[in-house]
Amino acid sequence: MATKTESRSKSENKSRRSGGEKSAFSWGDNNAGVLIGAAAAGAALGFAANMGRKLFMQGMTSAAGDWSEALAAEHKLALAIFDKIEATEDDQTRMRSMLLAKLKYALTKHALEEENVIYPAHRQANSAHDADTLEGEHGYVKTYLYELENMPHDSEEWLARVRDFRSMIEEHMQMEENEVFPALKAQMSDDQN
Repeated sequence: MATKTESRSKSENKSRRSGGEKSAFSWGDNNAGVLIGAAAAGAALGFAANMGRKLFMQGMTSAAGDWSEALAAEHKLALAIFDKIEATEDDQTRMRSMLLAKLKYALTKHALEEENVIYPAHRQANSAHDADTLEGEHGYVKTYLYELENMPHDSEEWLARVRDFRSMIEEHMQMEENEVFPALKAQMSDDQN
């Protein structure tokens, strides 16, 4: 049973809310502009953050100079991530997961650049065999990444698989940097490069 004081206080609060004062949680006309503004600001901030990330990642590539130097710089970045993974201990599963995610992102970005630009240029330069070989190796990269994601990260077998993966990646990188890319560059004009 409510006392007179409690009843009066509840009715005063009701009249205050129905009068001039509104709750911050009400969806009345006065707050619609604020909500729309906040949504627009959030969308703009998200867009700006995405553009900044994109420019940062693409900036690293373009800062390297020509395309073969840019791809070689990305190779070095991937090998640095492998170094960090190999330096982890078996009980550092969270760190291994984070580094594997970074590696996956770096290799996926790199593969897309090659598959969308470099390998088609190989085909145009009558080097379809090289393009097909390298693109086929990208399939193995995806397989290794899948296996590593799904293996327990706290075992010696996981780290041994990382080392096998690195060995395969290094061979792929050396073939690109020392044989395939120089041969492609030699066939291209300055404008094409």
